[in-house]
Amino acid sequence: MFREKMMSEAGTDGEKGGPPVKTQISEASRPDLHGLLPGGNASSADVSPSPAAETSGLLSLPWEMVTHIASHLPAQCVITVLPKVCHALSNVGKDSTAWQIRARRLVGSHAGFPVGPREEFDWPTACLEMEQLITCWRGQAHLVARQTQEDDEEQDRVRQQQRAAQDGEAVAEGQEAEREGVVEEEAVHAVAYSVDEGMEGALEGEDGELQPAVDGNQLARHGEELEERLEDDAGAVMEEERDHRVVFDDDEQQDGSLNQQEELEDPRYLANERHVEMAQSQTPRSPSPPPALECITLPSGHIAQVNSVLLMGGEGAVCATGSRDWNVKLWDLQADSDSMLLHTLGGQGHFSTHLGWVWCLAAQGPLLASGGFDSTLRLWDLQAGGAERGLIRAGAAVLCLSYQTDVLLAGTFDKKVSMYDTRAAEPLVKSLRLHGNAVMCLAADDKYIISGSKDCTVAVYDRRADKGLNKVRLGSYLLSMSYSDKEVWAGDNRGMLHSFSMQAGVLKLLSQFDVGHTALVTGIHRSPGSLYTCSSDRTIKVHIPCAPPRTLCTLRHQAGVNGLSVEAGILAVASGDMCVEIWRPRK
Repeated sequence: MFREKMMSEAGTDGEKGGPPVKTQISEASRPDLHGLLPGGNASSADVSPSPAAETSGLLSLPWEMVTHIASHLPAQCVITVLPKVCHALSNVGKDSTAWQIRARRLVGSHAGFPVGPREEFDWPTACLEMEQLITCWRGQAHLVARQTQEDDEEQDRVRQQQRAAQDGEAVAEGQEAEREGVVEEEAVHAVAYSVDEGMEGALEGEDGELQPAVDGNQLARHGEELEERLEDDAGAVMEEERDHRVVFDDDEQQDGSLNQQEELEDPRYLANERHVEMAQSQTPRSPSPPPALECITLPSGHIAQVNSVLLMGGEGAVCATGSRDWNVKLWDLQADSDSMLLHTLGGQGHFSTHLGWVWCLAAQGPLLASGGFDSTLRLWDLQAGGAERGLIRAGAAVLCLSYQTDVLLAGTFDKKVSMYDTRAAEPLVKSLRLHGNAVMCLAADDKYIISGSKDCTVAVYDRRADKGLNKVRLGSYLLSMSYSDKEVWAGDNRGMLHSFSMQAGVLKLLSQFDVGHTALVTGIHRSPGSLYTCSSDRTIKVHIPCAPPRTLCTLRHQAGVNGLSVEAGILAVASGDMCVEIWRPRK
């Protein structure tokens, strides 16, 4: 069945414009695959057809044809299933060309991939991640577009109802104003012609002009009073109308901006009560298949902005959050919503985790490090229920952290990058002065430290040689950084993304990309097949990490987004409205 399916797909591909399948293949062109077939007593999972049976089957095709067919199978199938079919097909997963063909189809023919060096690039992992990313987030983008369209239609309906109501009010107000105008006009005429009992009538002179009555001062006073009353009433009407127009214009502007959004916007974040009421009164929508992703919001645990979020545990099972309320909290993402909060970290006798804003988090194994504006680094043992394991005084506000196997790195407001051995009684190993301003972001491995500063420079330090290697100057400063597989991606204060190559200690700027952020890029995560970014412009974007990045989906928040963390396909987002959202594949 598997062979027939493969052959069927090969035929289908040929019909779509792929390479034609040759029915006559010479013996010289056939690859020598017989030696790769399993011998002896094989298990049922490894049983493959005999050479005699395959002379006209799949394995008789040119190897290029086999790899081309395999490129249309899911990456997970190539990695885990084909090796169980036969030893020959297991080599498909080892063929770099096959993976490059697959990657080109995923990113498009006009995009460069990978952006950095191609040597030793992990093609299977990249393709697997890209396929999973596209499956989850492109489907989410379609859901966003559909829900946005339905919300727009509902808003148009509500707006039309409001306009009709306002038109009715305007007509009623006009009729009332007309009646009041008639009354006022009659009163004016009454004054002018002395209809009142206390005044004499107007006399008509010989020339036909009206002559004032005997008590002209009284007539003038009444006229002035009526004019003042008319002006006051008109002013009140104009003020009320202006208020109506301000509200209506604001609503129209906001509705207009909503019509331009291509992002998911939760009704609970809408800007005013009218929108909330509108969302609550929406008619039920027709049922649709569940999306590939689910979004959960952590129960309200912080009372100020959440600045940092970190997924841990290898599978994103635990989430740590650091806030401007001075606290770090641990959450169990596998528990029910009512029991997600595990701990609020804090030393014995302390009412909070830090004595200032918690700005950054990093983890290595069971140890969690938190850095804050109280100029301290604090260590917590997750295996011991979040017990405090150490306190390090950094000397200045801690703005960024990177936790490696043997060292904890901290970038601080006083322009330093400090190295700490958390196992030692005196943990400070070395303080590096690599920049002329505050250190805003860090990334590292066992060889190099890469740091970005507000002085608009990016510096590379060689840990083994104990010296600075090179420095790159930019036109903006970086706030977030991600480093893996000889590629460095970073986001700056202008909403731009920067990609660098990192080879033999040399950092080289490759490209600068505008992906649609309009403010600080506060968080970034890059892996071989995925790229996530967030910004204070209230958006989170999911991309394929090619050049230029291909944006799959954009999510919008009501407040600026302060940070993100990604692990095992799970995305955690921290925002300025004290909200932490978790996006994960639906089980």
